[in-house]
Amino acid sequence: MADDLQTTTDGRVPGERGRATRQKLLDATVELLTTTPWRSVKVIDIARAAGTSPATFYQYFENVERAIGVLAEGMVAEAGELADLVDGDWSEGGSWSTALAVTEGFLAFWEGNRAIFRVVNLANEEGDPTLRGIRVRALNAVTVALAVVIGGQRPGTTPTGVDATATGADATATAGTLVAMYANVAAHRHGFEFWGIRTRDLVDAQARLLHWAVTGRPAPDGGRPPGADDRQ
Repeated sequence: MADDLQTTTDGRVPGERGRATRQKLLDATVELLTTTPWRSVKVIDIARAAGTSPATFYQYFENVERAIGVLAEGMVAEAGELADLVDGDWSEGGSWSTALAVTEGFLAFWEGNRAIFRVVNLANEEGDPTLRGIRVRALNAVTVALAVVIGGQRPGTTPTGVDATATGADATATAGTLVAMYANVAAHRHGFEFWGIRTRDLVDAQARLLHWAVTGRPAPDGGRPPGADDRQ
């Protein structure tokens, strides 16, 4: 599948110039999806935004849905980096930094793919066969990684030796709940800001919940360390 995403519509592997053109088309697609309902985005719009022609677009993608699908698959691959953050240091000395890194990493992941997540969510509701299941796959790597961390290597304990019953009877259910929280908070971040809730406080609150779920310990007093990201 990954190899298919890199080829032209006639099966050729594009050279450096072709890859640059293809990326321009993908970037233009994201830009249009940010401001335009996805069903209203046309090939001619993407080509014009990318400074090329519809004929060039069709060399790389069969249709707009295929371009969106390529972007969505890239989002799924990117989620693996987020899972790596989850597999961090959960010892007493490093757990709070890890909880913050995971929380901020998830928000950055969502923000970087906000337009695609919006399309994928709408497509799921419409039952679109091309994009169905992409959202689940994008979040699955994080969910699985969290479940492993929460459950630990032995049933009943976390990697820090805390009885898992203190943080949730089922590690997978706890992980799924946390990921759903992250996704919904990220999706509605601007709504929270409208109500005067700063992003830094959203990050702090979520990191505290994650920290407790994994370690069974409260976050340190004062929360965020000096010099931490103060995004508004």
